[in-house]
Amino acid sequence: MTDGTDRLVRALAGTTFLLWLGAGAILPLLPEYLRHGGASDAVVGLVMAAYFVAALVSQYPAGRLADRVGRRRVLLGGLGCYAAGSAAFLAPFGPVADIAWRALQGAGAGAAEVAALAMVSGAVPLERRGRAFGSIYAGQLGGMAVGPLVGSIVGLGAMHATFVGAALAALVAGVPVVASAAVGAHGAPDRGADVTPVAGGQVPPGDAGAAAPAGPRWGPAAGRRGMPPAAAGALVAAAAFGLVIGVYESCWTLLLVQRHAASWQIGLSWTLFALPFAAMSGPGGWLADHADRRWLVVGSLTSSIGFCALYPFLHQVVLLLALGPVEALGSAIALPSAQSLLTQGVRPAELGAVQGLFSSSQTGAVAVAAAAGGSLFGLAAWAPFVAGAGCAALATASLPAVWRQVAGRVSDTAADDVAEPATGSATEPATGSAEPVV
Repeated sequence: MTDGTDRLVRALAGTTFLLWLGAGAILPLLPEYLRHGGASDAVVGLVMAAYFVAALVSQYPAGRLADRVGRRRVLLGGLGCYAAGSAAFLAPFGPVADIAWRALQGAGAGAAEVAALAMVSGAVPLERRGRAFGSIYAGQLGGMAVGPLVGSIVGLGAMHATFVGAALAALVAGVPVVASAAVGAHGAPDRGADVTPVAGGQVPPGDAGAAAPAGPRWGPAAGRRGMPPAAAGALVAAAAFGLVIGVYESCWTLLLVQRHAASWQIGLSWTLFALPFAAMSGPGGWLADHADRRWLVVGSLTSSIGFCALYPFLHQVVLLLALGPVEALGSAIALPSAQSLLTQGVRPAELGAVQGLFSSSQTGAVAVAAAAGGSLFGLAAWAPFVAGAGCAALATASLPAVWRQVAGRVSDTAADDVAEPATGSATEPATGSAEPVV
């Protein structure tokens, strides 16, 4: 990577870490805080669900907006929304109003995630994109690992301080983005949906100077061309991964409680998963840049599915705690490879939209699995884990067919990559280009 793109990736990884540090500090104690404030179990459920619903609804529009007005603006706007939602919990409007504040947090975090991933997609050439995505996911899981520990130390009695801290963390998270130059691939500016005039027509940024229409390559306006198979498979992989995550969101704590785990063991189990995931994200990104990404995704998902189906049949808490980190090491390989495939063959002017679809696919699957998981757990402890694993396995089994004609190795994808050309510096717009949209 150039110095400019390297700075941008580090800045976005730091931004992601700070955002999820604050989010992780709030999450473990939020249900109990709501109950102490007079919320019924139904309201608690609505508050927690509001985050996923708002993220799901907002992520694709946020991606489209980022392509039009600039990804940095949408990222900063998302961070601002999350900060506002966190601070609003201090307002004395009662538990029902907390549904709106949690929804604002979800919409803000969803928009920030989509914009950050789109900035990486547009800035980093395909042959290094896996490592860049790995850095972003390492920041996210690192924040999720440290945040709950911070929240537990602050404690339930000082939740107001936790909300303030989360709001400040989101605001501070914007500093690295503002301080770093917004860059496109190979050092070109982040131009969103900008186009560069050339003789005979307009070239969308990233088509390496070849004259081409500025219309979309996929979607309703693209006619028969449709979405590239690499991206279509990545959306299926996102849904499969989301189904497994959703089961854990709603049922992992319930399973540990049923196994008579102590509160500290429950909290530790989440940290023991997040830390190895964060540590493995970097090597997982390196593998995405050097190995067949299709089989990395399929193998990683298969490993996660196997663990998900196994957990409810284990009765020793220590075994559940020990296997979580092992699963995390395999799971961390999937996302950088899936992201690399997602952005292969997609025009830079559409990277925000395709990232919005990816996040929506994963978030939607998480919401469905989490919603169904609680009811299924009431029937039998094994039911949500086996059902979620089974549905994820069906999705994963379809990937070899979807990707059968897709180049799995980055070295074989030169003709498919449409990264932005090196037409400008990290701080100056390219000569003759339209005004950068940052």
